[in-house]
Amino acid sequence: MYNAPASAPFTLTPIGHVESDYPDKFGIPRQPGLAPAAEASLILVPPYDDPLAVRGLDAFSHIWVSFIFHQSPARWTPLVRPPRLGGNQKVGVFASRSTHRPNRLGLSLVKLAGIDTRGGVRLKLEGCDLVSGTPVVDIKPYLPWAEAHPEASAGFAPEAPPLLQVSFSQQALDTLSARTDSATLHTLITQILGQDPRPAYKRDEESERVYGVRLRNVDVKFCAVQNDEATTLNVVAIESVTA
Repeated sequence: MYNAPASAPFTLTPIGHVESDYPDKFGIPRQPGLAPAAEASLILVPPYDDPLAVRGLDAFSHIWVSFIFHQSPARWTPLVRPPRLGGNQKVGVFASRSTHRPNRLGLSLVKLAGIDTRGGVRLKLEGCDLVSGTPVVDIKPYLPWAEAHPEASAGFAPEAPPLLQVSFSQQALDTLSARTDSATLHTLITQILGQDPRPAYKRDEESERVYGVRLRNVDVKFCAVQNDEATTLNVVAIESVTA
């Protein structure tokens, strides 16, 4: 019997894709669960959209989602620069969670908030960290007794990064108040900006620089405000994006 060599190439077929609050990569949390207000749907495609395929999944609160970093270049290097190390120090790619991986495979643990099997299969997710359009290649239920190890060491990222204060200009608040999703969008913006999405190597630049992050259907413009004690990210404007 012929056995293919371990290095033989193989093909992955997406079983579905994600629709999320993140139209663009910039600003997406670097780990799942850091922005609980982020909503997403995982939509299965034929022939994987058979409701039988998710029978019993609603008994689990969280799921592992295996996906492809489809917006990352199809190349890799043995050394990468993790943002947690300031974007200047290098570690091995397999000692990181960099998107620039040999097979561009990603793994995300997300909350399963609901399952809709009317006309296919749509999983409602919370705390997702995936850009809209992300191809999904597998789903598995999370087992806390087997997969949660609070005593495990976490290398150069031993704990979640500290959160920055986030403030809103009156103009931004006025724009928010006119929206039907005002409360949830305000929370999402606060959670995303609190993690400081600015490139690590640019955080010492002048505070007047205005950055933009797209969430849902708005562009959020913000800048850093420095004082003696801490840095605050101030939302200066929220602009609607037309399709």
